[in-house]
Amino acid sequence: MTGGMDETLETAGTRLNSLLAAAGMQPLDAGLSARFETYLSLLLRWNARVNLTAVRDEDGILSRHFVESIACARALPPGIGTLLDFGSGAGFPGIPIALCRPEIAVTLSESQGKKAAFLQEAVRVLEIGAKVYPGRAETQAERFDCVALRAVDRMRQAVIVASCLLAPYGKLALMTTGAELGGLEEAAGAEFSWSAPLPLPGGDDRLLGLGVWTGLPSHSANHSALNSSL
Repeated sequence: MTGGMDETLETAGTRLNSLLAAAGMQPLDAGLSARFETYLSLLLRWNARVNLTAVRDEDGILSRHFVESIACARALPPGIGTLLDFGSGAGFPGIPIALCRPEIAVTLSESQGKKAAFLQEAVRVLEIGAKVYPGRAETQAERFDCVALRAVDRMRQAVIVASCLLAPYGKLALMTTGAELGGLEEAAGAEFSWSAPLPLPGGDDRLLGLGVWTGLPSHSANHSALNSSL
């Protein structure tokens, strides 16, 4: 049994590269694909006892979580020095961003204790340049060049709070569906300039919306109002 599992994990990097190729994306090099295999192995072990993600099979994690997060990492424009993964959960998209874009200092924000513990272990095992913030994102004092959101509860309210965590001219990266993106852009406020959404691999009308905050000081009131509600 153990040998079969090891063999499966040894081929995970190859299967991930096949999925990337099918999506028209460049494959990972050998070193990076090996680190994603390690991430997958750790995630599967923890997910057996902690509910990190509802997708529990290897192929589902590779196709739905890894490929989409890698696509996000590659789509982020240059010049981003700091990034907050808002409500990181099992580390998507923050850990793949840290792996694929080591020049970005990633903060994984997660208020649920068991998930935050997993993130701490993943950062240690993968030896990535990321840190874990084990609390509610809106309580942070730091401001970021980019805030990424994917599969966050009460996404509209979260987007408003996320906009308050940006440095002037910072970017929101919203991973969502075409049906939801317009409402999320509206929630962010008129101070954002949005580029054309980027289709994400995997179907289900998944998109990446990138908005740049103009730096106009209009979000502080929204932030204060939401501090006690999120």
